Amino acid sequence: MRKSGKKYVEASKLVEKNKDYELSEAVKLAKSTSTTKFDSSVELAIKLNIDTKKADQQLRGSLVLPNGNGKTKRILVLAKGAAAEAAKKAGADFVGEQDLIDKIANENWFDYDVIIATPEMMPSLGKIGKVLGPKGLMPNPKTGTVTPTPEKAVEDVKKGMIEYRADSYGNIHCSVGKVSFDEKALQENIQYVINTIIKAKPASTKGKYIQNISLSTTMGPGIHVDQNSIDM
Repeated sequence: MRKSGKKYVEASKLVEKNKDYELSEAVKLAKSTSTTKFDSSVELAIKLNIDTKKADQQLRGSLVLPNGNGKTKRILVLAKGAAAEAAKKAGADFVGEQDLIDKIANENWFDYDVIIATPEMMPSLGKIGKVLGPKGLMPNPKTGTVTPTPEKAVEDVKKGMIEYRADSYGNIHCSVGKVSFDEKALQENIQYVINTIIKAKPASTKGKYIQNISLSTTMGPGIHVDQNSIDM
């Protein structure tokens, strides 16, 4: 068993293990229990009552946080013609087509954080899916990264677009901001994510949909959130 660091142990003492905190209190506590010297991310974890073995319950999508996520992402756009020019104007860091796909395949080039592609580029990009998939870089229509209007996707990423995906146990983990964000901004981001997940509820699910919500910071302790304190 891995031994917890001294800072983590001290921070954990501030959190009651069996207590569900009101959202405002949980956010305040998350900020105060951050243990890193850098500006930690604030992570939201949601446990859902879904069966991911069923195709219609494999939850995946993207959203633009109302207050951003505090991260700057390097964007690669694969497009041709007018779509490529529009992506450049929107601020994409890299724009190209087959030349950049070949660069990824031949040089293991990964100097970017997200790939946005037009539908016409997907057949070529699919050939290196085994390279991009494990790194979470393969574009997908469900997350808005396969689109005929890449410039809009570029703008969304710059505003704070995040992707969410339920793992095999029905858990969703996503960053909702930084410790440096004020409490109101973090609460608004958290509320928006939860509302989005509720709207995406599969019709075939039965019973209580959201089973557990918790917050934490990078290398910080988990804090359970009282669902009654959230506008759902």
